[in-house]
Amino acid sequence: MEPNPLAPLEHFLPQVWFFILGLFLFLYILLDGFDLGIGILSLTSSNEQRRNILMTSLGNVWDANETWLVLMGGSLFGAFPLAYATILNALYLPAVIMVVGLILRAVSFEFRENANNKGVWNLAFGIGSFLAALGQGFAVGTVFEGIKVDAAGHFAGGMWDWLTWHSVLVALTLIQGYVLIGSTYLIYKTTGELQQTHYRTATIAAWTTFIGAVLITISAPIFHEHLRAQLFQPPLFYVFATIPALGVLLVFLLLRSLQKREEVMPLVWTFLLFLMSFIGLGFVIFPNIIPPSVTIYEASASPSAQVFMLIFVAFLIPIMLAYNLYNYLVFRGKVVA
Repeated sequence: MEPNPLAPLEHFLPQVWFFILGLFLFLYILLDGFDLGIGILSLTSSNEQRRNILMTSLGNVWDANETWLVLMGGSLFGAFPLAYATILNALYLPAVIMVVGLILRAVSFEFRENANNKGVWNLAFGIGSFLAALGQGFAVGTVFEGIKVDAAGHFAGGMWDWLTWHSVLVALTLIQGYVLIGSTYLIYKTTGELQQTHYRTATIAAWTTFIGAVLITISAPIFHEHLRAQLFQPPLFYVFATIPALGVLLVFLLLRSLQKREEVMPLVWTFLLFLMSFIGLGFVIFPNIIPPSVTIYEASASPSAQVFMLIFVAFLIPIMLAYNLYNYLVFRGKVVA
């Protein structure tokens, strides 16, 4: 039997696309995460002047932040079509919750600018942000737990498989994480009494996020056999032991920077905390794309399709990163009333 000349590509390209999808998802969660966090925090604003400052801090950046979600969806469809079909089938209702939340947030943000009575649109913006974060949390929790599939890799579960106590825990923790990153962003962007308020909300969110992360880390291998079998096998065991330890250190540094009333470092430590969590999630899932049974190699598109997409994405990623960086540089500095 002659060796397959495409075998190296069939092994290498899915790994590249797994990394690219992870990059897109991480950038979306990081950048749109503080948008959603600020939207949730807007529900607690005590007056319209404070809420105006919160909305102004987002006005010039939130559209670009959502682009990474679109890129991730398109790339998943092209690189792993089986995973796209199966995951969306399993997560149909969480996806609907997220999309409804994103639409509600976008519409209310634009309508609020020209409305005489801003109260309705303020509430819609906050609720939309909460729903979007909730849907994303359910999706992450379900993928983390695993999706029931048949021998062909197609979804074989029920409509409500995504709704478990563990996915609820993940969703609530992600919402607290978004509130944390939103609070640290507002510390960087605001001054005075409003800044002091968000030092307090960041401290509370840091503790609630940390508690949620600890519960997820402890419960995952206890209640899910496939995670237990994977996490306690070397070399992943050493990664599993190292990442929580680094996470505890980052939480300590974050809380200390908040106590010292630093402006930039809370945001930096929060970014690193998200990065560390994301790396841990990647190690837990890899090489699966539909945990726990369908790998990236089984669900990938043809090598020619992956190469074609890779050429396009190789040009697009630097442009997107440069645009985001330029956007934040131009609109850097404090937001004042």
